[in-house]
Amino acid sequence: MKRVITYGTFDLLHYGHINLLKRAKALGDYLIVGISSDKFNRIKGKESYFNLNERKQLLEAIRYVDLVIVEENWEQKIQDILKYEVDCFVIGDDWEGEFNYLKEYCEVVYLERTPEISTSKIKQELNFTSRVDSGIS
Repeated sequence: MKRVITYGTFDLLHYGHINLLKRAKALGDYLIVGISSDKFNRIKGKESYFNLNERKQLLEAIRYVDLVIVEENWEQKIQDILKYEVDCFVIGDDWEGEFNYLKEYCEVVYLERTPEISTSKIKQELNFTSRVDSGIS
């Protein structure tokens, strides 16, 4: 069985996330998703709309996802690869080159992102819409 792992915050789940998970699953038989904890997101300078448990529940409902684990720090990736006997690490190509150090432990694949969608874009557009609706410009 070929095991694949990916990581992310997966806030405001959208079709770009689904595309990534579907393509990641297609690279193997078993897909593990590491979801960043709320505390780890704050360390990274991110604030999620949905909390960890809500985001985890959403991911667990996706048919491509076999297991969801919580990511607490950057260094955890190597431990997870060894613990879950991972064959392939997958992440969006906006991280191109950042995880090449994992090639010592498994295959590393950078998948093309869905270009027209991102959580940041959704948050920006929602913020703009709420400012327009409230008369703030």
